[in-house]
Amino acid sequence: MPTLRALECFVAVVDCGSVTAASVRLHLSQPALSHQLAALESEIGTPLLERLPRGVRPTPTGLAILADAEAALASADRVVRTGRALSDGSHGRVRLACVESMTVPVLAPILRTWARKYRDVDIELTEHSSADAMADGVAHGDIDLAVGPPSNRFTGRVAELGTEDIVAVIPEGLDLTDETAVSWTELRERSMVHYHPSNGLRVWIDAEASARDVALTPSTRTRSASTAAQLARAGLGIALVPVTALPSRFDGVVKPMRPPLRRTVVAMIGSPSDPLVQRFVADLLRRGIPGNRPL
Repeated sequence: MPTLRALECFVAVVDCGSVTAASVRLHLSQPALSHQLAALESEIGTPLLERLPRGVRPTPTGLAILADAEAALASADRVVRTGRALSDGSHGRVRLACVESMTVPVLAPILRTWARKYRDVDIELTEHSSADAMADGVAHGDIDLAVGPPSNRFTGRVAELGTEDIVAVIPEGLDLTDETAVSWTELRERSMVHYHPSNGLRVWIDAEASARDVALTPSTRTRSASTAAQLARAGLGIALVPVTALPSRFDGVVKPMRPPLRRTVVAMIGSPSDPLVQRFVADLLRRGIPGNRPL
């Protein structure tokens, strides 16, 4: 197999028209360059250059392989340039995953900045309702970085980003609308807008309620926290939703829990050595979780 160095010497000699000029261009001694040419001709099995009284010119075989030799060198150069661009984080791809309620308040501001600053970086974003599903995606190599609540399934590197408050959305006219906060005992035997099993909030909220000896009474279930807030506003029951799931101009009745109910937000990192992933995690840590206290 011809080496790239031998092909480089051959192309340089053809371009320059002499071994002497090519050796100057490549910063090689003439014996070293001649050795590369001899090795290439031996590999191919026929002369590639015709030695003239003043200089050299390619043989018919040399002319026939010249374009391919140039293409091979160009491809090798692209490999190096692409690799360097990826290593310094100026080009590449980041495959992100996020719980749906955090896409707009947490990721959108960072994505907007990246779209302006890093035009040669492709961002692929998928939304999930389950931290376990994201953890599996990261573990299997399908996701580079996932943002959401922690998952017991994930054993890789995790960066804590902050906490988010879980609040109660109360239907208008309910007696709890006059309270400054809602306790768990006040939720007992109340109609609740709860979550479908595919949404990780269901298991987490049920565990929090059970720890306080409260059994919730779902009147309806949904896969989306944003939809749960709207259904509660429409009067179908009380919903416990992350504040990140509430639109900025939500006009429903929202009460904090007493005591405050919060869950941790993390970044599950599948490619910790990737410079783009490192940069995105740094931006996440710098921004934190809007409207919530940092850890």
